[in-house]
Amino acid sequence: MSAPVTTPSAIPSRRGVCPGLSRPLPTGDGLLARLVPTGTIALDAFAALCAAACAHGNGVVEITARGSLQVRGLSAHSAPRFADDIATLGIAAEDGVPILCNPLAGIDAAEIFDAAALAAALRRSLTQQSLAAGLDPKVSIVIDGGAPLNLARVAADIRVRGQLRSGEPTVRLAAGGDDRGAFDLGFIARDDAVEAVSRLLRVVAERRARARDIIAAEGATRFEDALAFARRGSAAQHDREEEKSIETDSAERQCSDPIGLHALRDGYLACGIGLAFGHAEANALARFADAAAAAGGRGLRTAPNRSLLVVGLTREGAARLLSAAAQLGFVTRADDPRRHVIACAGAPLCASAYIPARAIAPNIATAAARYLNDGLVIHVSGCAKGCAHPGAAPLTVVGSPGDCALVANGSARDAAFAAASLHELPDAIADHLREYCSIAEKIRHV
Repeated sequence: MSAPVTTPSAIPSRRGVCPGLSRPLPTGDGLLARLVPTGTIALDAFAALCAAACAHGNGVVEITARGSLQVRGLSAHSAPRFADDIATLGIAAEDGVPILCNPLAGIDAAEIFDAAALAAALRRSLTQQSLAAGLDPKVSIVIDGGAPLNLARVAADIRVRGQLRSGEPTVRLAAGGDDRGAFDLGFIARDDAVEAVSRLLRVVAERRARARDIIAAEGATRFEDALAFARRGSAAQHDREEEKSIETDSAERQCSDPIGLHALRDGYLACGIGLAFGHAEANALARFADAAAAAGGRGLRTAPNRSLLVVGLTREGAARLLSAAAQLGFVTRADDPRRHVIACAGAPLCASAYIPARAIAPNIATAAARYLNDGLVIHVSGCAKGCAHPGAAPLTVVGSPGDCALVANGSARDAAFAAASLHELPDAIADHLREYCSIAEKIRHV
């Protein structure tokens, strides 16, 4: 990693810019640096990263919903030193337009094509074209190689997805959303993918907007026109009317859970665990890395839904690692109720928070456990900013100077339907969820 280190006086604070190693952003508990790994992280390098998080930050490491690594509690003086330490570890990461791939891209036994190789080619092309400067800082690209462990639920401006067509690998493009909601732009030949994405990004850059907003305001014509070069005279293409008549599986496609075992191309396994509430103490993660090495692991990868994957394991090694991970407090079961609770750093780590969001999250998960299902998420926010989950959730708890506000089907900024003190909160949540599930059950039987 060779990104230049930003001096403290040059650290930006523009809202909407994503934090990075060379561009940490202020939060309630100091500066936050984000690392977007692009491949396997060596276990010793990961342990060294954890040590740097303790030395230069507050020792809290997070995995985000999109699979990025975050280190909290840095200062204007320690952030450059942290970046310098990480730069020596040989961790492959990107510092430009986010290009997200399947968590096991390049090594997954079920990939239709190597998403990691396509992402690398696209990064080189975007660097040569200097496209990043004209893009909104939140613009991102997803390259999905077609494996079950995918990014179907991760929204992006441009989506590239591997799909078999008449038994042959091909590429399907979409814009402005997740796998279910993005606008389908149809098939192109795999060899045209880099040029196609570049042209689509030029449309986004010209408008200085997000793809979903362009489509909402103008329709998708400009995106479709940008792909005209790939439609003409290519054997991999077909008439758009015929294309639209082909049934797609986007709406029904499932995203395999990172938690558990996954087959790799070399015959070994990847084993996924989760970080409860998306964070862990750096020392606990370092011990996990040691346990992964003892179990025979060769490295790890970050994954969406706040998860880590250790690669290169046998089945016996994976069993040993899962046992060690459970003892360290990590999530090792897909049905763990802690996975349904999203909590920010909270007080006292965050100066903006009124409640200890992460400290009370375990009690909330326990109180809500019997009512949880796949789509039910509880967002616990220390204040009305809602940093951990900016969008709506079925239930949001918001800290305030007096008590906790409860918001149904909304964000931390929306109107509350009730309030509760900290000690009343678990019971209040259980009461609300009991009623919520009862109503949902009645609707299902109507």
